[in-house]
Amino acid sequence: MLGSVQVNNLNLIQGPLEEVENYFLFVGRGAGTNEGKLITLNTETDLDGVFGSADSDLKTHVAAARLNAGQNWNGCAIPLASGDTWADAVDFAMERVTVEAIVITDAVALPTELEAMQAKAESIMARYMRPLFFIPRCRGPLPTETWEDWLDAVRPLTSNIAADQVNPVATIWGPELGAYAGRLCNSAVTVADSPMRVATGPLLGEGWSVRPTDKNGRILDMSVISALDAARFSAPQWYPDYPGVYWTDGNVLDVPGGDYQAVENLRVVQKAMRRVYPLAVARVADRRLNNTPGSMAAAAMYFMRPLREMSRSRQILGQVFPGEVEPPKEGDIVITWPSKYAVEIWMAVRPYNCPKSITCNILLDLTNYA
Repeated sequence: MLGSVQVNNLNLIQGPLEEVENYFLFVGRGAGTNEGKLITLNTETDLDGVFGSADSDLKTHVAAARLNAGQNWNGCAIPLASGDTWADAVDFAMERVTVEAIVITDAVALPTELEAMQAKAESIMARYMRPLFFIPRCRGPLPTETWEDWLDAVRPLTSNIAADQVNPVATIWGPELGAYAGRLCNSAVTVADSPMRVATGPLLGEGWSVRPTDKNGRILDMSVISALDAARFSAPQWYPDYPGVYWTDGNVLDVPGGDYQAVENLRVVQKAMRRVYPLAVARVADRRLNNTPGSMAAAAMYFMRPLREMSRSRQILGQVFPGEVEPPKEGDIVITWPSKYAVEIWMAVRPYNCPKSITCNILLDLTNYA
């Protein structure tokens, strides 16, 4: 027998996982420049140079997104070529880039368009294993409409629609869609933070302090915003005697009682899906993952990695900044074997409680302690 030595380089899959959160694709009609091309964007991009000097909804919303996202913003866009649809552009982009969300800057005219976005998100997941969601918008009010006329025109867009990967935005001032997309991409917060979060700051840009009026001169009030929220649109909102304009809930078109009626719940689960997928691929036909007690315990720790990383909190000057989800605990990862060659991994993701309605009760104490 001859002696021999072999040295193997074993990959334990311990490196960083790809991050696509806060990277959005903007699709819409441009002004004739770079049509049909995938354009990369950041805080330094000359928008007139890549979209043309003429005004367009696409350029308006990208500018609003960049302003409200703040530092280290990145994104991409496709100005639609003549005859192309947003679906064509999305198919083109998916062969070239991975994104967290797709922002459709041209106003939606029919409920079937929202259903098509849900179907497209599902088909992308099926083909590329990429969870994402769509952010469309409705048209704004016409000069000839009252607020009631406009609400009656846009309510049917979301009525009876079940689409848990579609997050529609109302248009009142004009740049709401872009401002909202930028607010979601603000790197000062996490995917677990609601766009309603006041501490993130007010909406940035010109004109938010001036409330629009309808054809009769009625100034926009919170009753209109409340009606939009009831119709499952996301929209700006304000608080009496508190400066600035902020945001409502990030409404997703999930069914009543569904888990994904708020965009932050959808985002944390989709982030966990993205991170567990490459870990699962790396274990295909690897006999280290088997039905012995030791292997099952090791696999539970292995697949718990995304939850551990997402749960990390920080404390600065006595202030605790929580992670995106609660730290995983025993029982949050369950592994079952439906057959000898198939394994199922069950993961529980627990977002923290978050106050969206706060009631302060003031008590008067007239007790005499003297």
